[in-house]
Amino acid sequence: MALIILVVVTVLIAIPFIMAIFTKDEYTVERAVAINKPKQDVFNYIRLLKNQSNYSKWVMMDPNAIMEYKGTDGTVGFSSAWDSENKQVGKGEQTITKITEGDRIDLAVHFIRPFEGYSTAYLSVESLSPAQTKVKWGFNGKMAYFMRVMHIIMNMKKMIGKDLQTGLDNLKGVLEKQ
Repeated sequence: MALIILVVVTVLIAIPFIMAIFTKDEYTVERAVAINKPKQDVFNYIRLLKNQSNYSKWVMMDPNAIMEYKGTDGTVGFSSAWDSENKQVGKGEQTITKITEGDRIDLAVHFIRPFEGYSTAYLSVESLSPAQTKVKWGFNGKMAYFMRVMHIIMNMKKMIGKDLQTGLDNLKGVLEKQ
């Protein structure tokens, strides 16, 4: 009987590890929100990475995180680094890699801790009307084998998507109060 229980437990533990071998290593997560502000006003706000402290769920998780900025905010090459003892925040850096004026900001994101990884991210704006703007926030990247195992167990895309949506909802609240 003990041997059967041991075999069953071993198989149950092995299943996510085996499934991860056959799971795609690339991921894309995107969320959107409509904000009652003109497109250019929204773009001018989101192009400044320092403003993420007012809406990003990840930045807001640890107000004691050490933040470091390099360059001129809102321009290509500007980087924002964070270091937090909070395991959900960790340590990393994001850098503006491209700006399509009035439309989109592209970022390179380097996660250092708790897991090493690289992603690309973007924020884009689209006019729905003269006074309403759709904002999309997306992440693309590759998952190492261990992260694919975690994705199977925890559905990382769903968790990231929920955090993106929280950030966008916060952004809507901030901008519509101005």
